[in-house]
Amino acid sequence: MIRYKNLSKNSGVYAFSYSSDRISVQFKDGAIYLYTYLSAGMSNIEKMKSLAISGIGLNSFISRVVKKNYQSKYR
Repeated sequence: MIRYKNLSKNSGVYAFSYSSDRISVQFKDGAIYLYTYLSAGMSNIEKMKSLAISGIGLNSFISRVVKKNYQSKYR
């Protein structure tokens, strides 16, 4: 996993990893959510990748747009 930059200093996101059609997001509580093209849509996944790499806005985007559209959750 890649450590999230957290440029806003108040994100719940801790780390992420991604591949062509998915992104995994680890939150500060340790939970890891897998989002895929199938579960959240291609455009949302691509936006999440962009936000993750930039280090700002990912938690907010998940809260506002993607919500519970994850494929699986690991704890």
